[in-house]
Amino acid sequence: MIYRLCLATLILILSMHSIQAQGLLSEKNNFTKQDTLRGSITPEREWWDLTYYHLDIKVNPDEKFISGKNTIHYKVLKQDSVMQIDLQPPLQMTKVIQNGKELKITHDGNAHFINLKDNQNLNDIHEIEVFYEGHPREAVNAPWDGGISWKKDINGKHFVASSCQGLGASVWWPCKDHMYDEVDSMLISVNVPRKLINVSNGRLRSVEQFGDTKTYSWFVSNPINNYGVNINIGDYVNFSEVYDGMGGNLDMDYYVLKDNLEKAKKQFKQAPKMMKAFEHWFGQYPFYADSFKLVEVPYLGMEHQSSVTYGNKFKNGYLGSDLSGTGWGLKFDFIIIHEAGHEWFANNITNKDIADMWIHESFTAYSESLFLDYYYGKEAAAAYIIGTRQGILNDRPIIGRYNVNNEGSSDMYYKGANMLHTLRQLIEDDEKWRQILRGLNRTFYHQTVTTQQIEDYISTQTGIDLTEFFNQYLRDIRIPTLEYSIEGKTLKYRWVNIVDKFDMPIQVKINNKEQWLFPKAEQHVLTTESAILSFEVDNDFYIATKKL
Repeated sequence: MIYRLCLATLILILSMHSIQAQGLLSEKNNFTKQDTLRGSITPEREWWDLTYYHLDIKVNPDEKFISGKNTIHYKVLKQDSVMQIDLQPPLQMTKVIQNGKELKITHDGNAHFINLKDNQNLNDIHEIEVFYEGHPREAVNAPWDGGISWKKDINGKHFVASSCQGLGASVWWPCKDHMYDEVDSMLISVNVPRKLINVSNGRLRSVEQFGDTKTYSWFVSNPINNYGVNINIGDYVNFSEVYDGMGGNLDMDYYVLKDNLEKAKKQFKQAPKMMKAFEHWFGQYPFYADSFKLVEVPYLGMEHQSSVTYGNKFKNGYLGSDLSGTGWGLKFDFIIIHEAGHEWFANNITNKDIADMWIHESFTAYSESLFLDYYYGKEAAAAYIIGTRQGILNDRPIIGRYNVNNEGSSDMYYKGANMLHTLRQLIEDDEKWRQILRGLNRTFYHQTVTTQQIEDYISTQTGIDLTEFFNQYLRDIRIPTLEYSIEGKTLKYRWVNIVDKFDMPIQVKINNKEQWLFPKAEQHVLTTESAILSFEVDNDFYIATKKL
């Protein structure tokens, strides 16, 4: 037991450090003009609203080359004549056309400013065609560093996939690369060698053969964020089932390499179990019209909308290891549960600025324990989430810096999850907590949001002012510490290591009897009827204690 705990701790800490070291959540203090162009709602972005993309590309795996165009439909919100489109080198934007006219492009690093010739009148709907080509950045350690993974399967056939969270979708296709504006719908047409299959988001609309190549066209009918768009190319086979869910019949499709078909048929039985648990906790799956897919890829996995990617080696746990050190983490396939949980928190509810990426990761890390809660009970869920505290770094705030494409600490995963677990204790009503989680997904259905919106919603629904609670856990790196002393019948206690006005109540056991304490920064004194022989803080609260 001691060995397993130490090993789990090492795995979890190394995982968190790996996330940061590879750049997805790496610390950055010096920001450039490019960071601002990438991370802010620039004047060249704010005047137009995305309505539709048609990404039409050819992928040449032999040459690691992509070419094609993105047709961008948009609505004019206010008159302007310069549009920002993002595309990262070494890809090149070769030309842009509107109404048959080639337009001038001013290049500034990853940002490309298109000078429009036609009048852009209020509420007009227009489109531009953005042509591009080149060798996109290759992912060295996907999904942490992002780009295109150009791999081969055990039979020597091409196995290609995209991943770009944080780095941005513009690493492989031209787009309005900011989280605040999701396209309403999208067609993804990908031409690949004839003996390979491309799987993307949404539903397969058509397959067309052109000599030695085929074009797979997938249609997404729901709003989708840029990093949620993906291509997955391989020697795939498909199997499927229909799930009877809250929204009726849900098509669940699975694409895996041929040699892994039997393993996948066994392991992917967890997918409908996931759907049942999460519809219970979070409400109806948000993308019935686009179906649900698990797609095998040559990296660990990612929450691509309706096309969740999978590379967990058909093992339970995180590549076969339990991140909590309790044994409960081996009861489920981490990637199936965690990445599919993002369909509610990341794809349905999406942060406007990735400084608020905790909205994606904290709720979804927490969803792992809710899956356990549904099938194994509340104690199992609590043990798991408490076990993950071993990997919390408390190195920097969970919320990053705004308007410069900067994420916060990797603590957004399990510190954030433990924050939510603590909040559940404060509410003292599990059904109310479930309805809050469901209410978030109804209220912010298919929307981009800010931290403040989430904080305000939860405070309103709980009837508790949670301002200092969120300030403590999201914006400060200190663990609130209950400092206390015991003398006979007297308990003295107070909070230390806290933000101003932090006054979270906690549950304790005094002489094995449960009761609430209401500490503040000022010392409180409690006198009991008999001598205090034992004092224990409920471990469901993510705090530290210090006995004087």
